[in-house]
Amino acid sequence: MEETAREEEMPQIVQVLEAFKQASQDIRQHHSPDSPAVKALLELQNILSSQDPNLSTLSDHINRLKNLLYSLNHSTGLRSLITRPLSTHSLTRLAANIHSEIQAWIDRETLQTLKTTLKTTHHPLLLHLLTQFQQRLSQGFNRELQDLVLNFKLFPSLQSLLLDDKSSIPVRERTGSAIAALIRFNKDVFVGQVLMGPTVRALVSMGSVSSIEVLCSLIRSIRSPFVDEIESNGEIPNVIALLDSEDLQLRVFGFECVLEVGYFGRKEAVEAMLKEGLVKKLVELQRSEKGGDLIEFEKEGFGGYLERHPFASCVARFAVQLEVGEGLRQREKRAFKPEILVRVREACVSDAQAATIVAEVLWGSSP
Repeated sequence: MEETAREEEMPQIVQVLEAFKQASQDIRQHHSPDSPAVKALLELQNILSSQDPNLSTLSDHINRLKNLLYSLNHSTGLRSLITRPLSTHSLTRLAANIHSEIQAWIDRETLQTLKTTLKTTHHPLLLHLLTQFQQRLSQGFNRELQDLVLNFKLFPSLQSLLLDDKSSIPVRERTGSAIAALIRFNKDVFVGQVLMGPTVRALVSMGSVSSIEVLCSLIRSIRSPFVDEIESNGEIPNVIALLDSEDLQLRVFGFECVLEVGYFGRKEAVEAMLKEGLVKKLVELQRSEKGGDLIEFEKEGFGGYLERHPFASCVARFAVQLEVGEGLRQREKRAFKPEILVRVREACVSDAQAATIVAEVLWGSSP
């Protein structure tokens, strides 16, 4: 109900264009020159502005559609048998071009609305627009869409909103997700615009499941340079503190973040995590009811067991991240393994537990 209300607040032209876009999709699927979808697209010509240069290509496509339909409807006899398959193929291809132009029109309207709405951080439509923007980016790279983002200077506006601690947490979380989606959309163009230090502080300070999920996403996208910012800004202790959260999901994402830092982090970041007692915390998590041992994977299947026991063999999983990761040199990897084993023995409450975890670390890492 709430989603419907938000959609009704969208510019009316966008709702109309979505219907026309669906009509073009119907033509591509059914290849029918006499369908209601074709008639709907012909109606589109009535709302096109001849003064808008952005719509000239779409107008040309609609005119071609009219001419193609005339040809299909007036060809008879042998000529019809020869030309109709080719004309039907042309109809499908033309519908695809119209679909693309309508999507570009929708992008212009929605991003213009987003640009305006970002200036009013309490606007009820903002969350919906940010979600819609993120979904559009997830459809894959599009040059025209990227140009719109750059021309509207959306990235700096999103960055400012993320760093604005006066805005609501849900809005900042969704903004962070949109920023991460932009990085995935085209890392080469947008990663240079990330204010990495302030972004790290903002995401960690929010301390929510969504913000830490975004943090993990940015680590995977930007890799070692982003981990360097986490370490140099002194945020490693705050990341490790997530493992003590009463919220299970937040602990899970905190552990995921630790694994990402372990994989991409350089020596300083790994040393900072060990200094904060990471191994002891991982041992405690592995000993908890949501923990467990590697051998259980073979009995129940890796995926199913790990879903119910997210901290199973978490010490070995962290050690493997260091072993196979790209942040450490080979000699640093060799030096960290015995240090982890020493800390495991110190943290375990029994020799049996220590023997099990040590064996997992040695078994899970290459010799």
